[in-house]
Amino acid sequence: MAGLWSLRPEWVTVTGIQERLHRLNAGTWVMAVVAWLTVITGTYIVYPWYRAKSPEGATDLSQFPRLYLLADPNLAAWHTFGMEWKEHVSWLAPMLATAVAYVVVRYGAKLADEPKIRQALIVLFSLAFATAAAGGLFGAFLNKVAPIR
Repeated sequence: MAGLWSLRPEWVTVTGIQERLHRLNAGTWVMAVVAWLTVITGTYIVYPWYRAKSPEGATDLSQFPRLYLLADPNLAAWHTFGMEWKEHVSWLAPMLATAVAYVVVRYGAKLADEPKIRQALIVLFSLAFATAAAGGLFGAFLNKVAPIR
């Protein structure tokens, strides 16, 4: 975001813009790839443990986080809101980060002369960080309430 903010013709030379643009391209794509890897790993590697089914007649649900949360009306909201956020809304983070990376590559040096596009990219990147942070917080809270063992 700092790279987008400082990409201004009045602040840097043409050579400086080119140099910053290389870092901006690399940085936005690295962030997008990391966001995709994080959400895919959480969805397909960690989440199946969360939703594991208990054997017939099991009374101790502490080993089955989803069932443990849903069995207690005081904890059910952790599943219905917290896990829904993690399952669905967290996918917005890599999508938004990828959109920012694409626009940075597509516009390139022209971004220096387009403050409104830079501002829009900063907003999109901020939303990507916010959704990722919210997903991470819900994950941490859920792990405290119903840890995956």
